[in-house]
Amino acid sequence: MALLDDVKSELAAIDNELPAAKKAQATAMIRFGGGLRLVQRQIIVQAQFDSLKAAQWLQDTIRELYGHEALMTQISRPTPNGTVVQRYVVHVERGGAALALQTGLLDRRKRLVRGLPADIISGNIAQVKAAWRGAFLAHGSLSDPGKASFLEIICPTSEAALALSGAARRLGITAKPRQLRSSERITLKDPDAIERMLVLMGAPHSAREWTGKRTDGEARGKANRLANFDDANMRRSAKAAAEASEKVRKAFEILGDDIPENLRAAGQLRLEHGDASLEELGRLADPPITKDAIAGRIRRLLQLADKTVKAREKDMAADSVK
Repeated sequence: MALLDDVKSELAAIDNELPAAKKAQATAMIRFGGGLRLVQRQIIVQAQFDSLKAAQWLQDTIRELYGHEALMTQISRPTPNGTVVQRYVVHVERGGAALALQTGLLDRRKRLVRGLPADIISGNIAQVKAAWRGAFLAHGSLSDPGKASFLEIICPTSEAALALSGAARRLGITAKPRQLRSSERITLKDPDAIERMLVLMGAPHSAREWTGKRTDGEARGKANRLANFDDANMRRSAKAAAEASEKVRKAFEILGDDIPENLRAAGQLRLEHGDASLEELGRLADPPITKDAIAGRIRRLLQLADKTVKAREKDMAADSVK
């Protein structure tokens, strides 16, 4: 969560945007953070955040850009694992309908806009970036480095998800909506796309940190995979060497003294150095030989033992016929 907090703090600290971009961000924060509520025929604007700085940004912007007074309430919520998380609710009761019209969340006929206002989605690139920034501040999450990569925003409606998807396309990023556990979501899983989106939203420092930690995690994962691979290879080699030693022992019993000296020497090395690789056995030979040569001699030793067994069985079958 620490990195996610850093991302949201970096995004909420942006203060050099033009009014159109600030409006786009505020609208997206309200839309994805909660939206509009109708209480006793009065429209109340309400949005909830897990970042205090994001909530403060929206509270200040509503006052400075739209001229309405927004209240902020802090609430504590227990989680299933017993911890308590803090949430910050920004709400406008007096003038809520006027603010909804100013942000475009109500159209001119005072109908609720279920996605994002068209003038934001079709606006300039600064507005599109700001819309994504606002949606992420309201309901965005980011994977911890070293785990499966994802950047995700939970959307209040399918129309809102489609609006973000269209906005991402204008930024050159593919982000497809999906439904998970009865909620609409926009998810990025490609690490390069995630890094680019973080930069486009306005969090280049957090993007570098996330990428750096992800790279470190991938390097550790690769090292672990290589270590596991090496362990598996060693286990397979040890098993093969043990099986080869047992076959050589049986070959010696079958052939007795009737073994060519070079094959006997190779077999004896296998028995005396049961854990050694073929390359190591070749170096131990006198004179040293290659691993292919030692493998070939052991193979001919075993083949000779097989031929001897078959010949004996053939002789016994012939004797039984007589």
